[in-house]
Amino acid sequence: MDDIQKSFVERLQQQGIAIDDRQLHQFEQYYELLVEWNEKMNLTGITQRDQVYTKHFYDSLTLAFYVKMPDIGNMADIGSGAGFPGIPLKIAFPHMKLTIVDSLNKRITFLKHVVETLGLEQVELIHGRAEEVARKQGYRDGFDLVTARAVARMAVLNEFCLPFTKVGGSFAAMKGSDPSEEVKEAARSLKELRGSLDQIYSFSLPIEESERHIVIIDKKGATPAKYPRKAGTAAKSPL
Repeated sequence: MDDIQKSFVERLQQQGIAIDDRQLHQFEQYYELLVEWNEKMNLTGITQRDQVYTKHFYDSLTLAFYVKMPDIGNMADIGSGAGFPGIPLKIAFPHMKLTIVDSLNKRITFLKHVVETLGLEQVELIHGRAEEVARKQGYRDGFDLVTARAVARMAVLNEFCLPFTKVGGSFAAMKGSDPSEEVKEAARSLKELRGSLDQIYSFSLPIEESERHIVIIDKKGATPAKYPRKAGTAAKSPL
């Protein structure tokens, strides 16, 4: 274990998250694949190893500081890109069934390679638009936890993600800058989609101190039949 891995492990331990040697090896394999594939396709602008461990791996796992991940049976990660936060959370909490939805097939191809190389089980990777997948049986109102990291504004994210969230489950939006204004403008979408604001958590990433926020939305009732609207509508005319 080198210094980068040691500080990564220690920071997680401070938050009550323990990862063993196998999991640490999986994180390192993930890093290597990210850098290798990033030369062929644009997955991330962050490729320095220490920064990947902080800004991608640790940042993804901050969700577990505020959500009891051992209680989560299944999770959907919407618009996951290079696999954040879904893959790091799956590595750290292997009991959980993970579904990733992304509209770009080449990213799904990359993630399939990651899942196979790391030996991750119970991971489903879906190439498709969130608005279309959320209408399918088994996905609609089907997940204990739904996440999205820096994908869109809250009014749009609510329509992408709350239809996947089961009644009594939660949607967690992972944000950089302060989302208070976004949350206010998303009031109508929350009401329409049967969501209720639970909490906004604020913190800083270690070392560089960049701000992070996690917005937790509780799902209070089944998704109304008219939602989500057809692909592209939410982004063009948010609720």
